Amino acid sequence: MRSSAFESCICRILVLLVALAIPTVLACAPSETETTSEPEATPEPVAEVPSPGESLGVASVPNLRDLGGYQTSDGATVAWGLVYRSNQLAEIPPEDMEKLAALNLKTDFDLRTAAEAEARPDELPPGVEYVWLDILADSPQAGPAQLEHLMQDPAAANEALGDGKVEAVFQESYREFIMLPSAQAEYRNMFLALGDEAQLPALFHCTTGKDRTGWAAAALLTLLGVPEETVMEDYLRSNDNIIPMYQHVIDAFVAAGGQERIPLGALGVREEYLEAAFDEMRTNYGTIENYFSEALGIDAEQQQAIRDLYLVRE
Repeated sequence: MRSSAFESCICRILVLLVALAIPTVLACAPSETETTSEPEATPEPVAEVPSPGESLGVASVPNLRDLGGYQTSDGATVAWGLVYRSNQLAEIPPEDMEKLAALNLKTDFDLRTAAEAEARPDELPPGVEYVWLDILADSPQAGPAQLEHLMQDPAAANEALGDGKVEAVFQESYREFIMLPSAQAEYRNMFLALGDEAQLPALFHCTTGKDRTGWAAAALLTLLGVPEETVMEDYLRSNDNIIPMYQHVIDAFVAAGGQERIPLGALGVREEYLEAAFDEMRTNYGTIENYFSEALGIDAEQQQAIRDLYLVRE
């Protein structure tokens, strides 16, 4: 049996609290390597090419990743430098803004709620078009007072979300990504825009870059023909980038008597979350192609245009 609407609302409360009330912990960006062609020549930095799904090393945006580099089942490669996935673009220092500018972005798709976007507006390089797409507009929301109460009362959180309840709630939320009218409308708008070369390179993000962004990335990679096990690997990489950022929040919650699996389940990702979205998609539409055509109104010709744009064949 699926979780109640109340439990689903409580789970979104916990995630939104992190977005509104917890400052970001920055990690150190990886250093660049240097090379010289001759001993007397001036050393020049050589940019490292990331492996597929790897963080780009922007400290204030740790879950910023290029979706390029993945191999499809029929031997094509997803092009680098066309579309990026990310966590929120807020509180970005000048040195990181320079790194964002180097991506030459044309469009930024913000998948957050109005409350999230207003609390921490996107900070973008000059010339990037901002597009707000509220995936959860049709889903119940709650106020900041309830957020504070939940985190300050671990006993209440344990009762509402402990003993595996948080995982069940998140699985229900992922099913909403498939069936909510607002999710279908806004994912349609985003994917159609991502199929327009004039709007690329583009970036899409939510708050932590793992749930609404996670399904968007998984759906796109699956449409392109990337094997599901590879799609899952890309999805789970968010744990490596996000959990360390909030470790102090987790530790404080546990020290106050909260079950550790509650913040881990809310701030991280689990295979069963994405599997719930795929299950909902297959139950209602059968295939990813039918999901795009029937749920999102993106027909076979438009789907092929997206493949033609993003796939490189030797």
